[in-house]
Amino acid sequence: MADQLYREIILDHYRNPRNKGILDPADFSHEDTNPLCGDEVRIDLRVADGRVETVRFSGRGCAISMAAASVLTEMVEGKTVDEVKAIGRDDLLEELEAPIGPARMKCATLGLKVLKAGLSGAGQGDEDL
Repeated sequence: MADQLYREIILDHYRNPRNKGILDPADFSHEDTNPLCGDEVRIDLRVADGRVETVRFSGRGCAISMAAASVLTEMVEGKTVDEVKAIGRDDLLEELEAPIGPARMKCATLGLKVLKAGLSGAGQGDEDL
């Protein structure tokens, strides 16, 4: 049953991604790749009064990386920048409601890495992953 739920959540976000697209102009933008598998993710944010007003992601990759980026956009919309900066890997994995093995962890966390790097001025963004 857990495997079926996993497939449904990942496949739903992969097939019907939320907040997919590009924001132009954006207050924060960053993109990166996972060199191990070739996943690419870009995240754009518009911030008003210290809150994420609009978020979009774009890119290409495996179902896990695209679904995780989609879930992440739902997590951050409406939050303050400080709340977004406080989101960690475990928070994202909990929202995915799916077991992610070590081999796929970089896929699942690429969007979070990109988001944190964009908010920190295009730094590495790995410190909380």
